[in-house]
Amino acid sequence: MAKIGERASLKILREKPFGLYLDGGEIGEVLLPRREVPAQWDLGGMLDVFIYNDSEDRQVATIKQPAAMPGQFARLRVVALTPVGAFLDWGLPKDLLVPFREQKARMEIGHFYLVYVRLDEASGRIIATTRLGRHLDLTPPPWRVGDAVDLTLYGKTPLGYKAIINGSHSGLLFANEVFQKMQPGECVKGYIAALRPDGKIDLTLHPPGRARVSDLESQILAELAARGGFWALCDASSADEIHRELGVSKRTFKQATGALLRKGEITLSDTGIRSVQ
Repeated sequence: MAKIGERASLKILREKPFGLYLDGGEIGEVLLPRREVPAQWDLGGMLDVFIYNDSEDRQVATIKQPAAMPGQFARLRVVALTPVGAFLDWGLPKDLLVPFREQKARMEIGHFYLVYVRLDEASGRIIATTRLGRHLDLTPPPWRVGDAVDLTLYGKTPLGYKAIINGSHSGLLFANEVFQKMQPGECVKGYIAALRPDGKIDLTLHPPGRARVSDLESQILAELAARGGFWALCDASSADEIHRELGVSKRTFKQATGALLRKGEITLSDTGIRSVQ
């Protein structure tokens, strides 16, 4: 069944100078504008299209894929400001509207914003909103500690960065675990660090737990071998220096060197790490 905001395979009914009419079932005939008609097609054949409303609120089809489907988050650029709101470039001939009521703060032309795309029940149009909190999933998450996830950053607090997890739930990357500059809308790989009883989710950019420390142990030993058995990196080194050299927090570095020390593979001093072998 064809619906606004969804892709569907529709039958070609007839051709007109301005395009092809497709069978939209319950929503009626849907126009595929001439500029969208593929090089090869047949009457009675099927076309895979996305259905939305044009500038005159008519139902039209496109063979293009929008940058975000309804129900998804995306970072999009403002291309126009009008008396009804801001318009975003989402890869289709008609730009995507963000009504003023859906703007958490007034948007500016040329700027990128993280938005949620949805079907507005009142108007039947596809719109976007920067009021992201309303569209985050509050049900118990399906992940376990250590699971790899896709993160989309959407805000910053004194504690760290708020991120959308796999396009649904919200979590927090603590500031002391992040050593690079990050921007809202940026997408990164991350891991579930903790699932709290209150429903909050802690995140990390590195594999948590023993696997992370084991990988770092091997990395340190390999670096010591390459440096002739000594490395001027130690507990007294700054967190920035440790992250610059190894890409991890100082806490993780100390966990790894502590494990290597207990195994008798290194010695530690105020000047650095030395390989026992």
